Amino acid sequence: MRLNTIKPGLGSKRTRLRVGRGASAGQGKTCGRGVKGQRARKGGYHKVGFEGGQMPLQRRLPKIGFRSAMKASRAELTLSDLMRVSGADVTLAGLIKANLVPESTKLVKIILSGSVTKAYVVKDKVITATKGAKSAVEAAGGRFEV
Repeated sequence: MRLNTIKPGLGSKRTRLRVGRGASAGQGKTCGRGVKGQRARKGGYHKVGFEGGQMPLQRRLPKIGFRSAMKASRAELTLSDLMRVSGADVTLAGLIKANLVPESTKLVKIILSGSVTKAYVVKDKVITATKGAKSAVEAAGGRFEV
C-alpha cells in the first residue's frame, strides 16, 4: 500500500449537488427552496434561536442558577476531621468552636474518609453518620448517644 493509492471508502464521499441546472436535474427553478419567503431569498435567513420576533427562549428563561438554601445549614465531617476534636465528647457546639463546621450549621453528617483511633462519644442528635463511619467510630471504642 502506498500513500498515493489511498482512496476514501465507497459511498463515503458524495458529489456536490448542482442546483439551478434545469428541471431534468431535479433541483431546477426554485432550487429546492420552495416558493417565496425569507428562506427562499439569497442571504435571507436568521440567527440561531431567532423566533420571528417573539422573545426567544434563552431570553425568556431566568438566568439565575439554583442555590440550595439547605446547603448553608448542612455540613460534612470526615473521620480525619473528627480526630481534630479535643476531648471525647462530640457536640455541634464543640465542632463549631473547633472551626470544623461553619457557625450557620444545623445538621452535621460524619462520612467515612480517613480513620479514627480515639473513642468518641457523639452526644448531639443533629450529628448523624453514614453506616461505614458509624461502624468505624464504634470499632474504635466510641458510641452514638441520641
